[in-house]
Amino acid sequence: MSTIIYTRTDEAPLLATYSLKPVLEAFAGAAGIEVQTRDISLAGRILAQFPERLTEEQRVGDALAELGQLATTPEANIIKLPNISASAPQLRAAITELQGQGYDLPDYPEDPQTEEEREVRARYDRVKGSAVNPVLREGNSDRRAPEAVKNYARSRPHSMGAWSADSRTRVATMGARDFAANEQSVVLPAADTLTIEHVAADGTRTVLKDGLQVEEGEVVDATFMDVAALRAFLAEQVGTAAAEDVLLSLHLKATMMKVSDPIIFGHAVETFFADVFSRYGEQLASAGLSARDGLAGILAGLDALGDQAEEVRAAVDARLAQLPRLSMVNSDKGITNLHVPSDVIVDASMPAMIRNGGKLWGPQGEEDDTLAIIPDSSYAGVYQAVIEDCKAHGAYDPTTMGSVPNVGLMARKAEEYGSHDKTFEIAADGVVRVVDAAGQTLMEHEVRAGDVWRACQTKDEPVRDWVKLAVTRARASGDPAIFWLDAERAHDANLITKVRTYLQDHDTDGLDLQVMSPVEATRVSVERIRQGLNTISVTGNVLRDYNTDLFPILEVGTSAKMLSVVPLMNGGGLFETGAGGSAPKHVQQLQSENYLRWDSLGEFLAIAESLRHLADREGNARAGVLGDALDRATERVLTEGRSPARRLGQIDNRGSHFYLALYWAEALAGQTADAELAAAFAPVAQQLGDQEEKIAQELLDAQGTPVDLGGYFHPDDAKATAAMRPSPTFNAVIDGLRG
Repeated sequence: MSTIIYTRTDEAPLLATYSLKPVLEAFAGAAGIEVQTRDISLAGRILAQFPERLTEEQRVGDALAELGQLATTPEANIIKLPNISASAPQLRAAITELQGQGYDLPDYPEDPQTEEEREVRARYDRVKGSAVNPVLREGNSDRRAPEAVKNYARSRPHSMGAWSADSRTRVATMGARDFAANEQSVVLPAADTLTIEHVAADGTRTVLKDGLQVEEGEVVDATFMDVAALRAFLAEQVGTAAAEDVLLSLHLKATMMKVSDPIIFGHAVETFFADVFSRYGEQLASAGLSARDGLAGILAGLDALGDQAEEVRAAVDARLAQLPRLSMVNSDKGITNLHVPSDVIVDASMPAMIRNGGKLWGPQGEEDDTLAIIPDSSYAGVYQAVIEDCKAHGAYDPTTMGSVPNVGLMARKAEEYGSHDKTFEIAADGVVRVVDAAGQTLMEHEVRAGDVWRACQTKDEPVRDWVKLAVTRARASGDPAIFWLDAERAHDANLITKVRTYLQDHDTDGLDLQVMSPVEATRVSVERIRQGLNTISVTGNVLRDYNTDLFPILEVGTSAKMLSVVPLMNGGGLFETGAGGSAPKHVQQLQSENYLRWDSLGEFLAIAESLRHLADREGNARAGVLGDALDRATERVLTEGRSPARRLGQIDNRGSHFYLALYWAEALAGQTADAELAAAFAPVAQQLGDQEEKIAQELLDAQGTPVDLGGYFHPDDAKATAAMRPSPTFNAVIDGLRG
């Protein structure tokens, strides 16, 4: 029997799974396909770390490790939904919820002192940040907008804010003493074992990382951010925003860059509230309150200061009044850009601002131009180039604009910057070195206490596969492909050499393949999309993340509508379902009024590709028929307005799943490739069609009252199922088909 692994994740995608997965199971079963679930949610990952503290009934397996192994095999067929890339506040909140549900989990040690506390901290840190994707991504990424989605955007364009030539919005970035400026890079001539060490000014040697295995041809980079320069830069931006009377906004990625960016975020909070921390810093620290958790964490914990709590709260309020207007996440609730590190993620926040005419929201709910701070200059210029283009030519037109699909280098943890076990906050002035097994120094940096130093690896085989995938997509589409690589940057210079070498392994006659710096590539790409032309962006891992939000949000309104295929290097397939940045708001709406706005379009697209993969890989022709029929059903969901609406009393996520099932059954009943399959689904289509009005009304009747899910990070399955499958009539048809 063929198998599809459907991942259980978090928040709105998890809630949608309770409704959509039974439909998938029912339809896939007709092709002899078993749909299995693996729990890679934040709660599941936490529980898997502490089996010895749980009862037998509470224990869960390490599904992420299992899927990581599966991804290296030809049999892999994994549909991966968006998961929480946990910031420290999210991790602590999930731990608290699980403890309240009766799970004997230890608290997260903020400042571990004992060996036991250090071990607990290490286990929890394994699930922080972007812990899932690097494990599963044993291939490179192919992301593009399906034709049906582009056609829908052209015929029913999403709103785009107007741009003015005199807009004051711009990007502020360091440009010196940052990660981009300090980068060094080497290509290993042979397999080796490296050591990262810190040598203090007094000669004390500390091993930061040893036993670092590298392969022949592997690219290894090292760099650091000068924190003194960072703080001076941040302080300067406060003055600039005040002088220009624009909003002040900070754009980082404290989830994926789970080590480096929370540190940078903390420096921003401390710099912007310098007087508060100069007066009360010791008291805040003694109460366990850290700037890295944002203003929300500090304000929520002030009671620990006793009589001084109100004094500190008043000092924060006074500073807020003195600062330039901060960009707001929620002005009605007073939640600023600096409240929670995971609230503002650069690859989602910057495109949304550009789509909105370069404007963000201020303290009074007003829209205004912003000074957008992206401290590291590695890719900040990409956003500035788009802003400059919009100032010169106005907003993009979704009815005519072209597309910028992406081929992204990410296999085997390629370019995992600032997020994993090779990023360090430096404890003392000195030198950080990368040393080979023979004791030779490959790279070194002079650093000062507090600087953020990081290294990353990019193996040779993924680069070869990335080049091959770029050529394949260029050949299949006929579109030009640009490798976004900067010859002036150390890492990129090494990749350029590899790209030019490996392109010689392929037939590139008639293909338009170029190498450009990210800024130059952006300018060319946006010029072409205004002409209605497509340009493939071939990028490294971070730019893959940025571009696959930036351009889809402008082209089709959201990155959740992208088709994301990861051809795994050993023959399997990983099918990703879009971005989950809006997921928390959707959960809150369901809890308050039983209405889920989450759009499962990404899941529909991924399921169809997964089915076709089974057809190609295993010769399961019926799976291919199911996949093609699903694509036709998905297009009808779009064109007939059956996607989730915006307001209570209209179709929501559950309703869109009903209509997908109806249209899928009708497409299967009407196809001629498999008469037996058509006959099997004809009565299903008849039942759903005859009872359409009744089912739609049952789904609408469920809306309007609060819902108890039994948990946010770890909902109660029975309660969530009841909430997400409220139509007895629809359930009876689907469950009857499931057998």
